Amino acid sequence: MLLSRQLRKNDQEQEVEIALSFLKSALADCQPRRFAVRLWDGTLLGPDEGHKASFTMVLNHPGALRRMFLQPNQLSLGEAFIYKDFDIEGDLTDAFTLGEFLMSRHAGIVDRLRYGRFLLALPAGQLSGPGRGPVHLNGEQHSKQRDRNAVTYHYNVSNDFYRLWLDERMVYSCAYFASHDDSLDDAQERKLDYICRKLRLKPGERLLDIGCGWGGLIIHAARDYGVEAVGITLSLPQATLATERIKAAGLADRCRVEVRDYRELNGAEIYDKVASIGMFEHVGKKQLEVYFSRAFRILKPGGAFLNHGIAANMHHPCDEKHSFIDRYVFPDGDLLPVNCTLDAAECCGFEVRDLESLREHYALTLRHWVKRLENRLPEAVAITDETTCRIWRLYMAGSAFNFDQGRLNVYQALLVKPDQGKSRQPLTRADWYSLPG
Repeated sequence: MLLSRQLRKNDQEQEVEIALSFLKSALADCQPRRFAVRLWDGTLLGPDEGHKASFTMVLNHPGALRRMFLQPNQLSLGEAFIYKDFDIEGDLTDAFTLGEFLMSRHAGIVDRLRYGRFLLALPAGQLSGPGRGPVHLNGEQHSKQRDRNAVTYHYNVSNDFYRLWLDERMVYSCAYFASHDDSLDDAQERKLDYICRKLRLKPGERLLDIGCGWGGLIIHAARDYGVEAVGITLSLPQATLATERIKAAGLADRCRVEVRDYRELNGAEIYDKVASIGMFEHVGKKQLEVYFSRAFRILKPGGAFLNHGIAANMHHPCDEKHSFIDRYVFPDGDLLPVNCTLDAAECCGFEVRDLESLREHYALTLRHWVKRLENRLPEAVAITDETTCRIWRLYMAGSAFNFDQGRLNVYQALLVKPDQGKSRQPLTRADWYSLPG
């Protein structure tokens, strides 16, 4: 018995030595190192001398390194985090600098063999965990049923979960900040007002919001701009809560939400203005012309369409094969360079009147969301599960990093349906910028 314990102790000490040797070798080129690594037994590999750690990566068991680094890619590192092979203490967004370094290294054959010997001498990490698992979709990509399943996989987690960390209006898209000190509630209200001003909404006009979420925009537009507003979503829980919020605001006579696919918009109802805020990422490249042609069909001549969506940087293509986001967050999401979007819109008859990047605003928004979720983590775990909360923390922190780095962008494109050559737009945008606050 004593011999068995001694052998196990020797094994544990050997695993610590192997882990330290691997880390010192693998991180040798990461200079200066501004983070720390703490092993499962408390052993600490600190930052370089003269530098303060902005975060600490905590390896929870000896198998963590093998899981993370045997074939390092976005998916393997993401799964290692959500299944608790490792934790991050400190700023989770800053930790993506380490992930970027690891995935950008091009080790030679000798180094790969050496690293492999280290890692294969350690036990394997967990392959899965309790709670939310990866998505499983069937059918043709971007068919109506598959899109409905993909959207509900993300949005039907729980209304109460989203309510914990979104703003009071539950707006799940990029806010609009006048300063870095703005509260999330103020920035989201400013964004809703900015959209209404860009569309130049007037009392009595009809507005359609494609992908309306929990109704934040249509409620704001109906209450503050006097329009008749309709929102569509593929998520029944979203529509149910949005309807409750509309009734509570006393707007049921001028505002409604339907569970409906944008491809079911056949032109039977015509609108003065159309908005799509944070839904465009779900459309897919093959459906771009269908999407824009539907919006064009339902607009009055001279009507405006504000399309707000995330775009990829053409110089930083997404790794779809190893995409953590596609497997655990937004399945079948398609981030396209903005030129593809505008080209499709023009092919369908739209005139592009304005294009604005809100990249820095989305990075700020995401940092707010991560902080708010982490501040209410016990409640969030009780509503969903720990794996779900770790997925959302990881995807939002990683998205903030990618917006900061310029790998992702978000654009608001104002498109108009010309009326016999007339755009019905004023000569300047001066009326857009008289924003409250």
